[in-house]
Amino acid sequence: MIGLIQRVSSARVVVNEKTIGEIGAGILVFVGVEREDNEQKARRLLERLMGYRIFPDATGKMNLSLRDTGGGLLLVPQFTLAADTRKGMRASFTPAAEPEKGERLFAYLVEQARAGHGDVASGQFGAHMKVTLTNDGPVTFWLRA
Repeated sequence: MIGLIQRVSSARVVVNEKTIGEIGAGILVFVGVEREDNEQKARRLLERLMGYRIFPDATGKMNLSLRDTGGGLLLVPQFTLAADTRKGMRASFTPAAEPEKGERLFAYLVEQARAGHGDVASGQFGAHMKVTLTNDGPVTFWLRA
């Protein structure tokens, strides 16, 4: 699984002109699911998301994690992260999981996140979403599980 994480001061997801997910300070994660992914990889990605040190401590160093700060977590499915872009002028989505599997694993990731963290919001799998964010830093990392 792929997680493109951004430290944000706020973020929200809108579907059909309705806000379906919103957080204040925390991390926004665009989630890509690949063919070989499974529940174990989803749990590993969540472990990395919660423990990745991207927030500043008292000295300004990135030494604090989302678990340490208690900030918000906004998970947004984005199958295009699994694209193969190595050649040509159009992405190949062969590495991406089939839609049913992608939806199942994304839902599992959200469920596991909500079970262990207080402030969790999500986008909607398969929907056309409008994502608004204020990147804090900017700080962006690409994680694989």
